[in-house]
Amino acid sequence: MFRALYTSSTGMYGQQLNIDAIAHNVSNVNTVGFKKSRVNFQDLLYQTIQKPVASEEIQQPVGLQIGLGTRPAAIQTLFTQGNLSATGNPLDVAISGDAFFKVEVPGYDEPLYTRNGAFLVDAEGNLVNSDGYFVLGPDTIEPGARDFSVGSDGTITYKTPGSDDVIEAGRLELARFINPNGLELLGKSLYRATELSGEPEDWDPEGDSSVSLHGSYLEMSNVQIVEEMVNLITAQRAYEFNSKSIQSADEMLGMAANLKR
Repeated sequence: MFRALYTSSTGMYGQQLNIDAIAHNVSNVNTVGFKKSRVNFQDLLYQTIQKPVASEEIQQPVGLQIGLGTRPAAIQTLFTQGNLSATGNPLDVAISGDAFFKVEVPGYDEPLYTRNGAFLVDAEGNLVNSDGYFVLGPDTIEPGARDFSVGSDGTITYKTPGSDDVIEAGRLELARFINPNGLELLGKSLYRATELSGEPEDWDPEGDSSVSLHGSYLEMSNVQIVEEMVNLITAQRAYEFNSKSIQSADEMLGMAANLKR
């Protein structure tokens, strides 16, 4: 009976964390390049009351084992492709495939990585993201640049005032990881490489056709609202059922305590 109290409490804690993850997903439904997360659960240790017996005299193939609840084992980021949305802005770039843009961020020795391709040109002609961090690859763009274009291989071209000559500004640098789930989430749509993610591999557009870039498009969040609402209802009911189990165990303890008055 006491076992039920503690077992149900682990279920309530686990579903509380599950709802936290779902709330984070829903709050970022309009965040460009956002990747949803999912809580993975594991059952806890089992208490063996009676072991199975297999002998010449007794054949008891099933014993008595009772589980002690659940625990959150990991929060996994799901890097499935988000929908591509046309923006009409030529400096917006969407990735189709499992690669990341490289961004130079002050305070970090190595580049950080992002799927958010909402880029801008700053006052010095550098290609930057919304926070002003340099996007690696393109060269400095000349003042008054117009008619920007981004090719499927990430090559940025533009024209200057008074000229129809196409100028090539360089190619966006992309990286791939053998285990994207090992990336460290830093916020601001940025990831950092770790030992678990593996070393970043530079994308070669000539040798890898599984990745392509789309100018004037943005990759939207891969969060599906209907799916998240179903997950939310399931988590809420699971939390409620665990609380009911605690109430039932408490009522049984009360009955046992009142056997003799």
